[in-house]
Amino acid sequence: MYRIWQKLCAELIGTYLFVFFAAGVVCVDQGLRSAGQPGIGLAAIALVRGLTFAILIFALSQVSGGHFNPAITIGAWVTRKIGSLQALFYGIAQILGAMAAAWTLARLIPDQVWRSVSLATPDLAAEVSRTQGILFELVLTFFLVFIFFATVAEARSETPDFARFGGFAAGLAIFAGMLVGQPYSGASMNPAMALGTAVVAHHWANHGVYWAGPLLGGVIGAWIYRALFVRGS
Repeated sequence: MYRIWQKLCAELIGTYLFVFFAAGVVCVDQGLRSAGQPGIGLAAIALVRGLTFAILIFALSQVSGGHFNPAITIGAWVTRKIGSLQALFYGIAQILGAMAAAWTLARLIPDQVWRSVSLATPDLAAEVSRTQGILFELVLTFFLVFIFFATVAEARSETPDFARFGGFAAGLAIFAGMLVGQPYSGASMNPAMALGTAVVAHHWANHGVYWAGPLLGGVIGAWIYRALFVRGS
């Protein structure tokens, strides 16, 4: 049995690494374009984000559950998998990890590169309204959290090894969500990452979208999966 401080460390480190690679790969793409070279493209960016999440779940899900995202944590809280205090501490650890990762990237990457993409802080496309953005983020995060609960959260109590490998399904959900949503809403699906990069980049445009949409999606995704498919519910 892991202690609470170990779980919080896992969430902080996991979120730090997720944001470092998820935002960092966007800066890599921009850096290549700024140098006159072809960028790596949306598919590669989405693949890095999804693989990073999957690998971190494989490594740390047995410690903390492998959330690394307040939208997943609120889903676990609303379905009573974790208590209120633990959910609050998880959220704080995730935000601190995201902010530390964004700060690290800003110190390692040339200013003109990361500033030109606001350190991968999500924002809406010009033709997308805030309401549409919230709905985009809600649906994308619903998909992520629903898959997470189906393959990771519910499996931990019965087949822990399957839960670790199930993280790759959650990673694929992020990959698919990025491909569909990134051109329109930025496909954040993670309020901690949106906040961490916004704090460092000072980019707050439409920031509320990236809390309202993902948190609602997390609640609905977790609740629907538990209500419909958990045995004995």
